[in-house]
Formats: sequence, C-alpha cells, structure tokens
Amino acid sequence: MTGAPPESLDTLVHEAMEEWQVPGLALAITCDGEGDWVKAYGLRDVEAGLPVTGDTQFILCSVTKSFTALGLAMLVDDGRLDWAKPVRDYLPEFRLHDAVATERVTTIDLLCHQTGLPRHDWVWMPADVSRAEMLAALRYLEPSKDIRAAYQYCNLGHVVAGMIAERISGQTWEDFTRERMMKPLGMVHTGFSDADLERAPDSARPYILHDQEKAGEFARRRARLWPIADTPAGGINVAASDMARYMRLYLADGKVDGAPLVSSARLRALHEPRVYAGKSQFPEIGESHYGLGLATHHYRGERVVSHSGGWIGWGTLMSLVPERRCGVTVLTNRTGSPVTDIVTNAIFDHLTGRDAIPWFDRFREERRAYMAQRPADVAAKRAARRTDAPSRPLSEYVGDYAHPAYGRATIEAASEALVFRYRAMSGALIHRHYDAFELDEQPETLWPGGLGVTFLYDREGRIDRLLAPLEPSVADIVFRRDASGEALDAIFRQACVGVYRGGAIVHVVAIDADGELTFSPTGQPNLSPRPLSRTRLRDSRARELPRRVCPRRKRGRNEDHFPPAQRNLPGAAGGGVRVRSEIQGWAFPRTKLPPIATMIIPCDTHPVVPSSNQMPGSTHNPLTQDPNPKLPSRPRQPPARLEGSLLARDRRLHPLRRVIRESGDIAPRAYGYS
Repeated sequence: MTGAPPESLDTLVHEAMEEWQVPGLALAITCDGEGDWVKAYGLRDVEAGLPVTGDTQFILCSVTKSFTALGLAMLVDDGRLDWAKPVRDYLPEFRLHDAVATERVTTIDLLCHQTGLPRHDWVWMPADVSRAEMLAALRYLEPSKDIRAAYQYCNLGHVVAGMIAERISGQTWEDFTRERMMKPLGMVHTGFSDADLERAPDSARPYILHDQEKAGEFARRRARLWPIADTPAGGINVAASDMARYMRLYLADGKVDGAPLVSSARLRALHEPRVYAGKSQFPEIGESHYGLGLATHHYRGERVVSHSGGWIGWGTLMSLVPERRCGVTVLTNRTGSPVTDIVTNAIFDHLTGRDAIPWFDRFREERRAYMAQRPADVAAKRAARRTDAPSRPLSEYVGDYAHPAYGRATIEAASEALVFRYRAMSGALIHRHYDAFELDEQPETLWPGGLGVTFLYDREGRIDRLLAPLEPSVADIVFRRDASGEALDAIFRQACVGVYRGGAIVHVVAIDADGELTFSPTGQPNLSPRPLSRTRLRDSRARELPRRVCPRRKRGRNEDHFPPAQRNLPGAAGGGVRVRSEIQGWAFPRTKLPPIATMIIPCDTHPVVPSSNQMPGSTHNPLTQDPNPKLPSRPRQPPARLEGSLLARDRRLHPLRRVIRESGDIAPRAYGYS
C-alpha cells in the first residue's frame, strides 16, 4: 500500500466539483510511516477569487463530536469522570421530559445518541440561546423512544457532554479542547465560532444550491455565515493541514511523538460499535454502528471509522481505516454533497490496492434522475394546495405564541397575508386550507421552509395555540398563545378580587405578593391562574371541563357595586354590557368595567365537597373564618354539569345559585376570570 494519491485523483476531484457545483475543497491524507499529503482545489471565496490552501479554515460541523468524545475520554483517563455513571452525578440540574430517563442517562448514552430524544434541532439552530439555556430546555422536549431503545441522532446530547467537560475541568469547552488536544497536536489553524472564522486571514465562505427560479435547474449562491450555537456538537473551524495531525493521533494509538495523549484503551472505546445506526443502499458498504462520537462500518471488507458533517454551506467527512493506518479528510464549502464520499472511497480503493468503483457515475446518475423529477414534484405540491379561505379573519391569528423550549413565534398581519416571525427569522405564511398554512421557501438562509403551521381553538372558538412539526419524530410542537390585553393590567386583577360560591363550595380569589391572582376553593388546593388574552386567564392545569356558575352579589346599584378602590374609575357608575372571561375553561360573566360579578369555573373530575356552613348545626361563616376549613365526613356529591355560557345569560337555569356578601374580613382581592 502506498500513501500517495492515485494519478487520476485530480481529474476526479475537478469533475465531481463541477457536477455538484462545489466552489472549494481541501483534502488531507495521512498514512502511518509515510507522512501526510494535503492538497487544495477551487476557491474559498468565489466573489473575491481567493483560492483554497492547505491552511484554509472550514467549519468542521459534526466531525466536532469526535473532539468532544476524545476530551471526555481523557478525563476518564485522569480518573475525574466515569462515563458509565448518570449525567446528574456531574450536572445535577440535568432534566429530561422523562423522570426515569433523567436519573438513568449516562455520558455514554449522550455520546452514542441513545437517550430517547430525537434531534429537536430547532431548539438550538437559531443560535440565540446559550448552552445553559439548551440544557434547561431538555425537560420540555418530548422523547420519541425509551432510553437505550434505539439510535437517534441528537446534537443536544453532545452539548450536554461538552458541559460535563466544562464542569469537571473548570474551563470552557473551547479552552479545554484547545489546551488538552489542539496544542499538543500542533493544530494552529483553528477556531470555535463564526466570528473566529471571519477573523481568520485564510478562511472559506459558505455556498448553497437552490432551484427557486426554475424547478430542477440548480444555481449556486453564497449563503450567510450562520453561527453554530451547539459548539461541542459541530462548531470547530479547522484546516486540512491540522486534520492530518488530528487523524494521526488515532492511527498512532493515542500517542503524539511517542508520548501518550490518551490511552489506547480509551481511544478504542470511542469507535467500538455500541448501537445500530443503519444500512447503506450500496452492497460494498456494510451496516453502520455508532460508538462515542464516531461511527463504524465496513467498506469492501475493511473496517472504517468515520464521521460526516453538514451545515448551511458546508460539507465534511473524516474517515479512518485503523488496520491499514490510513485516514482521509475532505472539507468543502458547499452544503453537503456526495463529493466527500466520492473522493474518500476513490482514495481508499487506491490505498487498499483494489479496482476503483465508479462512485462518480453512480451518484451522478442519481442526481440527474432527481433533477429530472424535481419539476413534477414541485408542480404536484402546488396543485395539491386547496383554495379554501381561512376560517377566520386574518387579524384573529395575529399574536405571540410560545413554547418553553422552542421559544416564541409571532404572527403579524401584512396587507392581505400573515407573516411568521421566529427568533430573528421571518417569512410569509402561505395559506394551505382553512386554518392550515405553510412557511415560504428561503433556501439561502436558516429557515424551516415548507413547514406546516396549524392554528387551533379553545372551546369558545378563540385561536389559542399554534402547531408546527419542528421535530417530525414526535407530535407537533404546540406554541401556546401568550397573554395579552386587559388580563395583564393590575387594575383589572384588583377588580377581580372577591369571594364566590358555587353550590356548596366557597371560592376565594385574591392577589399574592407578586401581584398575581390566586384561586382558593374550599377544601381544595390553591390554584394560580395566569393571564391569557384580553380578559381571559388560564389555570396551570389547563383542563377543558364542564363548568358551573359561582356568583357574587353586587353591593348596590351603580357605583355601590364596585369595590372602593374602583369606584372612581371612568364609567364605573354605569351598568355595563355582560361579556364572558375565561381561564382555559373557566369563565366569568362580568360587567364591561370592574368589578367582576360572576365567575364560571370548570366542574372538576373529582366530587365537590360541600362547605361546613351548609351542614345542620354548623356555625361556620366563610366570610369571617378560615375559607378552607377541615370538613367533617359526609358523602360526596357529583358536581353540577351545566353549560356555563347559558348560565351566564339566564340565572334561572342554575338551581344551585347561591349569593354571598363581601365582608371587610376578606381582603378585597378576588380573581375575576374573564
């Protein structure tokens, strides 16, 4: 075997770059005992006409994961990490959606993608959150598998792995990686951010292909240099000359100039097959398994350890054949393409002395078949779009919607259309049918083009949530409509304060020390409803249940029925128009201006316990005594299950209607839910 590349390599590289419109490519080949071979092709910056060199920095993308895993292997060697122990031993704040998985997930599970979490990439991709915020978001992300049930690629797992290295070492992940790996290896053309790449005197710029002008005819365009926020999973910048040094570490059993940087046992553990990852469409390539930050498969009988990477405008591949002591890295400044595989496989065919397989012809045939089919696919998608009008005026969709992990989406009206703004990105919402829309295509930037967006209603017909399949492996991500309107007003909250009764239960609505409303039913846990929209509020339980009426008596005609603090409000002396307020299934018919006269609450699924003052011989007065007394034993009665909206319009519909008078012994703080 010889470490020199085949004579036909230059021709192959140029033909592949031309076919897939790759602007620039850097190649590194290293073979044990035969030195390194680094060569550059094409342009790192097309507009400026700057050529690629062996020291040109590219974004390494997911090949970065091997650095993160290697750093943790070194901490295991140091005796400071046991990667078979739960993550929470090192990051106590680590939480997943599943409590059992939270306690069981180990560092090994993070590194080999078997935590049960799918990608959930839109949590980090907008690059507006810190790693600590990504960690906090994990508890709100739905898993799609049980822990260790399957391989599911998840960049967030390697973010957590990088944070473990930070916690143990006391350094940032970037400083730890630079000090423990890059400096000993002599890697000098490196960085960890888009800002580092822009500052580097010799660095590439990203390019993408799209066929927006005409389906099937792809044109190359320069892309924005979008930052990679999950740095331990894909954010290293590096040159081909440095990757030759990095590969040499794996081929030398963890030694640098004869001195061990990492033990051979730990190094082997990184590419030991741990979880089945998939099967190639080609017979020459065997089934793939994933280890710790590295994947393994067999190519024509040879074991290959590798990792690929891709991002907007970047495509990379590092491949090692440990038994042959040779490695190949291909770096390109175009969104992922088969070029990296074509070049790597051709080199391995040569280095192992086998006849070359026509990989270029195979992939070109597939590409041209796709391009020929593309116009028909685009036309079919357009033809499938229905012409139904939205079910509501566009203004009713407008508002802010939020998810605790995925952040905030804002819907705005622009002329006769809607605009979708999401974490510093924005685009048009194209109507699909009724309350379903889809995002427009923006191939030159980070944007979930073509994503379906569906609006749903509460039982009163108000749009209260937005659904988007940002993670296809789980149910649609639900963005709840944010609070807005009068419900955010402290004066409105004060006006809601009071005591209400529904049948046998006394309900005290008050304001806590933070100025938020609390709801205290007799003998039941306190609830903390939060503003929703306009005069609506939502309980944290957010349940849709049948409702019953709990009225409050007016103190007198006109201004006498207002609490003292509200009597001087403009218009307070007039009666007002009845409207209904709601807390996710709770409603309060109220006058147009404060105070709230009646509230409608959901009938709970458990029986309602009558208050003690309704029992024979009881002297309990809920206005002067503890509103939540311990009740004597008595058979429970089922709740009334009448529709609240009807009760609000006609008092005669509710035979259990009771009225209680406010007393000075109860602070004038009741929550009027509207």
